[in-house]
Amino acid sequence: MNILLAMIPAFFWGTTYAVTQYTLADWPPLLLGAIRALPAGLLLLAFRPSLPKKGDWQILFSLGLINIATFFGLIFVMALTLPSAISGVGMISVPVFAMIYNWLINKHRPGLIQAISGATLIMLAWMLFDPSSISLNPIGLGAMLAAIMCIVVGSSLTKSLGHRMHWWTVLTWQLLLGGVILAIAAGVQGVMEPAKYAAIFDNFSMTNLSGLLWVVGLNTALGYGMYVWLLQRMSVVDFTFGGIANPIAGIVSGLVLLGESFTPFQYSLMIGMIVMSLLPQAILALRQNKAAPAECQS
Repeated sequence: MNILLAMIPAFFWGTTYAVTQYTLADWPPLLLGAIRALPAGLLLLAFRPSLPKKGDWQILFSLGLINIATFFGLIFVMALTLPSAISGVGMISVPVFAMIYNWLINKHRPGLIQAISGATLIMLAWMLFDPSSISLNPIGLGAMLAAIMCIVVGSSLTKSLGHRMHWWTVLTWQLLLGGVILAIAAGVQGVMEPAKYAAIFDNFSMTNLSGLLWVVGLNTALGYGMYVWLLQRMSVVDFTFGGIANPIAGIVSGLVLLGESFTPFQYSLMIGMIVMSLLPQAILALRQNKAAPAECQS
Protein backbone atom coordinates (compact mmCIF):
# COMPACT_ATOMS: atom_id res chain seq x y z
CA MET A 1 0.00 0.00 0.00
CA ASN A 2 2.84 2.40 0.85
CA ILE A 3 4.33 1.91 -2.62
CA LEU A 4 1.02 2.91 -4.20
CA LEU A 5 0.96 6.04 -2.04
CA ALA A 6 4.55 6.77 -3.06
CA MET A 7 3.37 6.94 -6.68
CA ILE A 8 1.26 10.03 -5.89
CA PRO A 9 4.10 12.47 -5.13
CA ALA A 10 6.20 10.84 -7.86
CA PHE A 11 3.44 11.54 -10.39
CA PHE A 12 3.18 15.21 -9.44
CA TRP A 13 6.96 15.59 -9.49
CA GLY A 14 7.01 14.05 -12.96
CA THR A 15 4.71 16.81 -14.26
CA THR A 16 7.06 19.57 -13.05
CA TYR A 17 9.06 19.71 -16.25
CA ALA A 18 6.18 20.02 -18.71
CA VAL A 19 4.10 22.32 -16.48
CA THR A 20 7.09 24.64 -16.03
CA GLN A 21 7.83 24.82 -19.76
CA TYR A 22 4.15 25.30 -20.57
CA THR A 23 3.27 27.94 -17.96
CA LEU A 24 6.53 29.47 -16.68
CA ALA A 25 8.98 29.19 -19.56
CA ASP A 26 10.72 32.57 -19.09
CA TRP A 27 11.05 32.47 -15.31
CA PRO A 28 14.52 32.09 -13.71
CA PRO A 29 15.09 28.75 -11.88
CA LEU A 30 16.14 30.51 -8.66
CA LEU A 31 12.90 32.51 -8.53
CA LEU A 32 10.81 29.43 -9.33
CA GLY A 33 12.58 27.47 -6.61
CA ALA A 34 11.95 30.18 -4.02
CA ILE A 35 8.27 30.49 -4.98
CA ARG A 36 7.89 26.72 -4.88
CA ALA A 37 9.46 26.33 -1.43
CA LEU A 38 8.57 29.34 0.73
CA PRO A 39 4.75 29.51 0.28
CA ALA A 40 4.46 25.74 0.80
CA GLY A 41 6.59 25.93 3.96
CA LEU A 42 4.59 28.87 5.33
CA LEU A 43 1.34 27.07 4.55
CA LEU A 44 2.47 23.97 6.44
CA LEU A 45 3.74 26.09 9.36
CA ALA A 46 0.39 27.90 9.60
CA PHE A 47 -1.55 24.63 9.41
CA ARG A 48 0.54 22.99 12.14
CA PRO A 49 3.03 25.31 13.93
CA SER A 50 6.28 23.69 15.02
CA LEU A 51 9.70 24.83 16.16
CA PRO A 52 12.87 22.72 16.00
CA LYS A 53 15.01 22.16 19.06
CA LYS A 54 18.26 24.07 19.41
CA GLY A 55 20.42 21.11 18.37
CA ASP A 56 18.36 20.41 15.23
CA TRP A 57 18.93 23.65 13.34
CA GLN A 58 22.23 22.62 11.76
CA ILE A 59 20.91 19.38 10.24
CA LEU A 60 17.72 21.14 9.09
CA PHE A 61 19.81 23.83 7.41
CA SER A 62 21.79 21.11 5.63
CA LEU A 63 18.55 19.46 4.54
CA GLY A 64 17.15 22.77 3.34
CA LEU A 65 20.33 23.45 1.37
CA ILE A 66 20.47 19.98 -0.26
CA ASN A 67 16.83 18.84 -0.48
CA ILE A 68 15.27 22.20 -1.30
CA ALA A 69 17.60 25.02 -2.35
CA THR A 70 20.01 23.03 -4.52
CA PHE A 71 17.53 20.40 -5.68
CA PHE A 72 14.72 22.82 -6.61
CA GLY A 73 17.13 25.05 -8.50
CA LEU A 74 18.48 22.06 -10.45
CA ILE A 75 14.99 20.72 -11.18
CA PHE A 76 13.93 23.98 -12.79
CA VAL A 77 17.17 24.14 -14.79
CA MET A 78 16.23 20.68 -16.12
CA ALA A 79 12.65 21.76 -16.74
CA LEU A 80 13.77 24.68 -18.89
CA THR A 81 16.56 22.91 -20.81
CA LEU A 82 15.51 19.26 -21.33
CA PRO A 83 12.44 17.54 -22.84
CA SER A 84 9.91 16.58 -20.17
CA ALA A 85 10.05 12.86 -21.01
CA ILE A 86 13.85 12.79 -20.87
CA SER A 87 13.86 14.52 -17.46
CA GLY A 88 11.27 12.12 -16.05
CA VAL A 89 12.92 8.99 -17.40
CA GLY A 90 16.42 10.14 -16.47
CA MET A 91 15.41 10.65 -12.85
CA ILE A 92 14.53 6.97 -12.44
CA SER A 93 18.27 6.36 -12.29
CA VAL A 94 18.00 7.33 -8.63
CA PRO A 95 17.94 3.66 -7.40
CA VAL A 96 21.26 3.00 -9.14
CA PHE A 97 22.90 5.98 -7.49
CA ALA A 98 21.28 5.08 -4.15
CA MET A 99 22.70 1.56 -4.50
CA ILE A 100 26.21 2.86 -5.23
CA TYR A 101 25.95 5.39 -2.39
CA ASN A 102 24.88 2.73 0.12
CA TRP A 103 27.71 0.49 -1.08
CA LEU A 104 30.42 3.16 -0.77
CA ILE A 105 29.17 5.01 2.32
CA ASN A 106 27.20 2.44 4.32
CA LYS A 107 29.11 -0.67 3.10
CA HIS A 108 25.89 -2.36 1.93
CA ARG A 109 26.86 -4.50 -1.06
CA PRO A 110 24.15 -4.68 -3.73
CA GLY A 111 22.64 -8.05 -4.57
CA LEU A 112 23.18 -9.75 -7.90
CA ILE A 113 19.80 -8.70 -9.27
CA GLN A 114 20.36 -5.09 -8.18
CA ALA A 115 23.77 -5.01 -9.81
CA ILE A 116 22.51 -6.50 -13.09
CA SER A 117 19.50 -4.18 -13.18
CA GLY A 118 21.65 -1.17 -12.41
CA ALA A 119 24.19 -2.00 -15.11
CA THR A 120 21.41 -2.59 -17.66
CA LEU A 121 19.70 0.67 -16.73
CA ILE A 122 22.96 2.58 -17.22
CA MET A 123 23.47 0.91 -20.61
CA LEU A 124 19.95 1.83 -21.74
CA ALA A 125 20.41 5.40 -20.52
CA TRP A 126 23.69 5.63 -22.44
CA MET A 127 21.87 4.57 -25.61
CA LEU A 128 18.93 6.93 -25.00
CA PHE A 129 21.13 9.95 -24.29
CA ASP A 130 23.49 9.21 -27.21
CA PRO A 131 24.26 12.59 -28.87
CA SER A 132 24.10 10.95 -32.32
CA SER A 133 20.42 10.04 -31.81
CA ILE A 134 19.10 12.91 -29.68
CA SER A 135 20.31 16.45 -29.03
CA LEU A 136 20.28 17.33 -25.33
CA ASN A 137 21.48 20.42 -23.49
CA PRO A 138 24.67 19.51 -21.52
CA ILE A 139 23.71 22.00 -18.80
CA GLY A 140 20.41 20.16 -18.34
CA LEU A 141 22.16 16.78 -18.21
CA GLY A 142 24.63 18.07 -15.62
CA ALA A 143 21.72 19.42 -13.57
CA MET A 144 20.04 16.00 -13.77
CA LEU A 145 23.07 14.16 -12.37
CA ALA A 146 23.46 16.70 -9.56
CA ALA A 147 19.73 16.53 -8.75
CA ILE A 148 19.89 12.74 -8.50
CA MET A 149 22.73 12.98 -5.97
CA CYS A 150 20.71 15.54 -4.00
CA ILE A 151 17.87 13.00 -3.75
CA VAL A 152 20.15 10.20 -2.59
CA VAL A 153 22.01 12.23 0.03
CA GLY A 154 18.97 14.23 1.12
CA SER A 155 16.76 11.15 1.50
CA SER A 156 19.35 9.45 3.69
CA LEU A 157 19.57 12.55 5.92
CA THR A 158 15.77 12.82 6.08
CA LYS A 159 15.38 9.18 7.08
CA SER A 160 18.04 9.53 9.80
CA LEU A 161 15.88 12.18 11.51
CA GLY A 162 12.87 9.90 11.87
CA HIS A 163 13.72 8.89 15.45
CA ARG A 164 14.53 12.38 16.78
CA MET A 165 12.17 14.80 15.06
CA HIS A 166 8.55 14.72 13.88
CA TRP A 167 8.27 14.38 10.12
CA TRP A 168 6.07 17.50 9.88
CA THR A 169 8.78 19.63 11.51
CA VAL A 170 11.40 18.19 9.15
CA LEU A 171 9.23 18.94 6.12
CA THR A 172 8.17 22.43 7.19
CA TRP A 173 11.56 23.76 8.17
CA GLN A 174 13.57 22.32 5.32
CA LEU A 175 11.11 24.05 2.97
CA LEU A 176 11.36 27.32 4.90
CA LEU A 177 15.16 27.31 5.23
CA GLY A 178 15.70 26.16 1.66
CA GLY A 179 13.18 28.73 0.45
CA VAL A 180 14.99 31.53 2.29
CA ILE A 181 18.29 30.48 0.69
CA LEU A 182 16.68 30.49 -2.75
CA ALA A 183 14.93 33.83 -2.10
CA ILE A 184 18.24 35.46 -1.17
CA ALA A 185 19.90 34.02 -4.29
CA ALA A 186 16.97 35.15 -6.46
CA GLY A 187 17.15 38.62 -4.90
CA VAL A 188 20.83 38.90 -5.79
CA GLN A 189 20.07 37.78 -9.34
CA GLY A 190 17.22 40.29 -9.51
CA VAL A 191 19.60 43.12 -8.61
CA MET A 192 22.07 41.95 -11.25
CA GLU A 193 19.40 41.34 -13.95
CA PRO A 194 16.49 43.69 -13.11
CA ALA A 195 15.07 43.70 -16.66
CA LYS A 196 14.46 39.93 -16.59
CA TYR A 197 12.51 40.12 -13.33
CA ALA A 198 10.60 43.25 -14.35
CA ALA A 199 9.42 41.53 -17.55
CA ILE A 200 8.10 38.58 -15.56
CA PHE A 201 5.94 40.69 -13.27
CA ASP A 202 4.81 43.05 -16.05
CA ASN A 203 3.58 40.12 -18.16
CA PHE A 204 2.10 38.02 -15.36
CA SER A 205 -0.90 36.00 -16.60
CA MET A 206 -3.48 33.47 -15.46
CA THR A 207 -1.39 30.79 -17.16
CA ASN A 208 1.52 31.74 -14.90
CA LEU A 209 -0.77 31.65 -11.87
CA SER A 210 -2.12 28.19 -12.70
CA GLY A 211 1.44 26.89 -13.09
CA LEU A 212 2.48 28.35 -9.74
CA LEU A 213 -0.55 26.87 -7.97
CA TRP A 214 0.25 23.45 -9.43
CA VAL A 215 3.92 23.62 -8.48
CA VAL A 216 3.38 25.06 -4.99
CA GLY A 217 0.22 23.21 -3.95
CA LEU A 218 0.43 19.77 -5.54
CA ASN A 219 4.13 19.29 -6.34
CA THR A 220 5.43 20.73 -3.07
CA ALA A 221 2.94 20.96 -0.19
CA LEU A 222 1.18 17.69 -1.00
CA GLY A 223 4.09 15.91 -2.71
CA TYR A 224 6.72 16.62 -0.07
CA GLY A 225 4.28 16.05 2.77
CA MET A 226 3.68 12.51 1.52
CA TYR A 227 7.40 12.07 0.78
CA VAL A 228 8.60 12.77 4.32
CA TRP A 229 5.70 10.86 5.91
CA LEU A 230 6.36 7.78 3.75
CA LEU A 231 10.14 7.81 4.33
CA GLN A 232 9.48 7.12 8.01
CA ARG A 233 7.53 4.00 7.01
CA MET A 234 9.62 2.51 4.19
CA SER A 235 13.23 2.38 3.01
CA VAL A 236 14.71 4.91 0.57
CA VAL A 237 15.17 2.17 -2.03
CA ASP A 238 11.58 0.93 -1.58
CA PHE A 239 10.31 4.50 -1.90
CA THR A 240 11.95 4.73 -5.31
CA PHE A 241 9.76 1.81 -6.43
CA GLY A 242 6.84 4.23 -6.51
CA GLY A 243 8.93 6.39 -8.80
CA ILE A 244 7.48 4.56 -11.82
CA ALA A 245 4.83 7.29 -11.83
CA ASN A 246 7.50 9.98 -12.35
CA PRO A 247 8.66 9.05 -15.87
CA ILE A 248 5.14 8.12 -16.93
CA ALA A 249 3.91 11.56 -15.85
CA GLY A 250 6.88 13.17 -17.60
CA ILE A 251 6.18 11.35 -20.87
CA VAL A 252 2.40 11.91 -20.80
CA SER A 253 2.50 15.57 -19.70
CA GLY A 254 5.24 16.31 -22.25
CA LEU A 255 3.10 14.78 -24.98
CA VAL A 256 -0.13 16.51 -23.91
CA LEU A 257 1.20 19.97 -22.98
CA LEU A 258 4.24 20.33 -25.22
CA GLY A 259 3.61 17.95 -28.10
CA GLU A 260 6.87 16.08 -27.46
CA SER A 261 7.37 12.92 -29.50
CA PHE A 262 10.16 10.37 -29.88
CA THR A 263 10.96 7.42 -32.12
CA PRO A 264 9.61 3.95 -31.26
CA PHE A 265 13.19 2.88 -30.44
CA GLN A 266 13.60 5.77 -27.99
CA TYR A 267 10.29 4.95 -26.34
CA SER A 268 11.41 1.31 -26.04
CA LEU A 269 14.60 2.45 -24.28
CA MET A 270 12.50 4.53 -21.86
CA ILE A 271 10.27 1.53 -21.10
CA GLY A 272 13.36 -0.63 -20.60
CA MET A 273 14.80 1.87 -18.11
CA ILE A 274 11.54 1.93 -16.17
CA VAL A 275 11.41 -1.88 -16.04
CA MET A 276 15.04 -2.15 -14.90
CA SER A 277 14.48 0.42 -12.14
CA LEU A 278 11.57 -1.63 -10.80
CA LEU A 279 12.94 -5.16 -11.28
CA PRO A 280 14.92 -5.54 -8.00
CA GLN A 281 12.01 -4.37 -5.84
CA ALA A 282 9.56 -6.52 -7.81
CA ILE A 283 11.66 -9.66 -7.29
CA LEU A 284 12.09 -8.84 -3.59
CA ALA A 285 8.33 -8.38 -3.20
CA LEU A 286 7.65 -11.74 -4.88
CA ARG A 287 10.14 -13.48 -2.59
CA GLN A 288 8.58 -11.91 0.50
CA ASN A 289 5.10 -12.93 -0.62
CA LYS A 290 6.28 -16.53 -1.10
CA ALA A 291 8.08 -16.56 2.24
CA ALA A 292 5.07 -15.23 4.20
CA PRO A 293 2.80 -18.31 3.73
CA ALA A 294 5.70 -20.61 4.62
CA GLU A 295 6.28 -18.76 7.89
CA CYS A 296 2.58 -18.93 8.71
CA GLN A 297 2.55 -22.70 8.14
CA SER A 298 5.60 -23.22 10.34
